[in-house]
Amino acid sequence: MVFWLIIGALTLAIILVLARQMLRPRNDENLTDGDATRLSSDMKVYRDQLNELDRDVARGTVTAQDADRARVEISRRLLEADKAAQAKARPTDAPQTISQVTIALCAILLATGAFGLYWVLGSPGLQDLGREKRIAMSQEMRESRPSQAEVEADMPPWPGPPAEAPADYLDLIQGLRDAVAKNPDDVRGLDLLAQHEAALGNMIAARKAMGHLLEVKGDAATADDYVRQADLLVNAAGGFISPEAEEMLRNAMARDPNHQLARYYTGLLFAQNGRPDMAFRLWRGLLEEGPETAIWWTSVRSQIGSLAAYAGVDYTPPETPTRPAAPNLSGPSADDIAAAQEMSEEDRTAMIQGMIDQLSDRLATEGGTPEEWARLISVLGVVGNTERASAIWDEAQTRFKDHPEALTMVRDAARQAGVAP
Repeated sequence: MVFWLIIGALTLAIILVLARQMLRPRNDENLTDGDATRLSSDMKVYRDQLNELDRDVARGTVTAQDADRARVEISRRLLEADKAAQAKARPTDAPQTISQVTIALCAILLATGAFGLYWVLGSPGLQDLGREKRIAMSQEMRESRPSQAEVEADMPPWPGPPAEAPADYLDLIQGLRDAVAKNPDDVRGLDLLAQHEAALGNMIAARKAMGHLLEVKGDAATADDYVRQADLLVNAAGGFISPEAEEMLRNAMARDPNHQLARYYTGLLFAQNGRPDMAFRLWRGLLEEGPETAIWWTSVRSQIGSLAAYAGVDYTPPETPTRPAAPNLSGPSADDIAAAQEMSEEDRTAMIQGMIDQLSDRLATEGGTPEEWARLISVLGVVGNTERASAIWDEAQTRFKDHPEALTMVRDAARQAGVAP
């Protein structure tokens, strides 16, 4: 209702401004009939003076030089009188009734046109969604997502290997399955099985093999391993990023905050859950880093324009990468990761926040390397605390202003976090 009252008041104000201009009398700007008679008489007098001046020159009572000066002055007065007389001939105000009918029609057209246009192009039924409410709705959407198993249950079953797959290749894959079944903890066998099941389009079998591989590797699993499993989960769910896939991405980003494919999928996660602002920050960094040959490049390049519009950002994507990739900053230690796996979501978040606070306090009191400053800004960008990341970036600019190479490293992390141009 507040919105309708505002646009109604604005429409009424515009109508009143137009009505004031259309109904204001303009007769005071025109000449009266008496003025017109006087101007006509003045023009006749000026013409007579010109004729009389020619006769005075002919009689010799006025010199030619004085006559020229007088002729110029009389001609000027004649032109002014003629101009004033023509102004009288201009149209006067329309009748009051016509003016009132016209402004009434304009008011109806303006009001119905404005409301009608909004009714067609706008969303009259939607409630007002402030920033905090949109973030809360996004969080609720994210927490109420279906699980990986629920999504996979709705997916069509695997139709089998492609018709063009060679028979001997299929026999080799079956042999690999049998070998892994006999030796389920064989790292090499699980790696190959996950790879070839995915090649056949059997994504559920591939992600199961990869999931067991992660269990076998334990703390030795790398960021690439977790991103690989996230990719299989996303493909098995038809492009949907489930809570299980998000967990894989979180583990990958903990090990390597700058992993490009992990950042791509994390941006997709935010986009799917109503946070285009977070998705845009991640994808913008990817697009400007490149390379153009990356598997995510085409997808990001084609969608970031609309994503920026949803995020409320005026952004023109570059045709080619404009800056080098951000520094490869280390993440938490293996012990930290192992401890995080056994925690609840709340405890894990608290642990990460505690690590951020600890690093932030140490940098503020004792200082640190450019890598540590860049790492802190990068992690704050990933968790969405851009206000704090911006404040730390401002402080870093002062601290490293005399060290261009160090400042470049920190700036790259700030750009990735979306707090530096």
